[in-house]
Amino acid sequence: MAMVNLNHHSGSAYDFFVSLYVLHHADEFGLRPSWAAGVRSRLPADQREFLDRAQRFLRVPLTWLDSLSQDQRSAPEMLAALAGLPAGERLQALHLPFDPLPGLKEVLTGIAARGSWDAADLDTVRAAYARRHLALRSEDLQALCAAWAQPAAFGEHYLRALNTYYQVFFREEEERILPVLENGLEQARALASRLPVAEAVEILSRGVQLPQLDELTELELVPSYWASPLIFFGRTGPRRAVFLYGVRSGPAGLVPGDAVPDGLVQTLKALADPTRLRILRYLAQQPLTPGQLARRLRLRAPTVVHHLRELRLAGLVQVALQAEGEKRYALRRNAVDELHPLLDQFLSGRQDEAEEDLAGQPGGEIE
Repeated sequence: MAMVNLNHHSGSAYDFFVSLYVLHHADEFGLRPSWAAGVRSRLPADQREFLDRAQRFLRVPLTWLDSLSQDQRSAPEMLAALAGLPAGERLQALHLPFDPLPGLKEVLTGIAARGSWDAADLDTVRAAYARRHLALRSEDLQALCAAWAQPAAFGEHYLRALNTYYQVFFREEEERILPVLENGLEQARALASRLPVAEAVEILSRGVQLPQLDELTELELVPSYWASPLIFFGRTGPRRAVFLYGVRSGPAGLVPGDAVPDGLVQTLKALADPTRLRILRYLAQQPLTPGQLARRLRLRAPTVVHHLRELRLAGLVQVALQAEGEKRYALRRNAVDELHPLLDQFLSGRQDEAEEDLAGQPGGEIE
């Protein structure tokens, strides 16, 4: 592997956008949809509906966030930086990554220039996303093209909705998670100082192996409370990338004051299924792809992928992302070993003490 220069950054701006993504894709992160809907309901109806449409195609704008200076990476300063952009330029800054999908930038800027789109534009956008195995529904495509047809109007409405979201929810959330982010940053620095980059990334991600590391000379490591237990990774330059790793501890949940910790519930639910137990037994023997598991289990591949997602959310499997886009899974034995202590801490009433001890430790794995 080529020498990779690691940079450590922290800032609530990342979690601001990650939290928006999670609240609109709650099932992907094991979050109760009813609670996510309750948070979104704090916004005025028109802004809530606007954000719902925007989040159908917008993701975490890693390229734009990476372009900000360190003192602009708090949520308030980020919003000020976004307000400093002309309204018509905000959508492109937030939507297009460093390496946009082939043909996507050309067709979207064409839509912006004409103020309209046609069936051929929809087909081009759909095909561009499909090249990276990203499927957009028809309503998502319509929302995307409508935004690009009026980029200035979108930029004004989106910034207004973001400011409201900060006031009604994220300002208080920011205060809650900042200490955990700072602690997670220091934990990651300590980890990276004594381990090879690939090994540090695998621990921080709770089991993800990234072949893209071989192509990088610079990697930005950024702690995120809301990303746990998953990650966000994106190229932001020819040989540069940003990696958001989760720092929410195993017992802690996104919902403040939860009586039962989300991490414990996810793990127990993942294990309380005969198919998932069979998957774990196979993965304990050797790493396998979803297709190989499907043949052994005699199940459809989408069914196996669903079960693997539940196991990944519970932190029970590790995944290696192959260069050709294929994923290979293996059992994370240490996650199984950690289950009994977590359950014992909860049953004995030592949950609060455990959360204080684990706060900021990525996946609860750093010693």
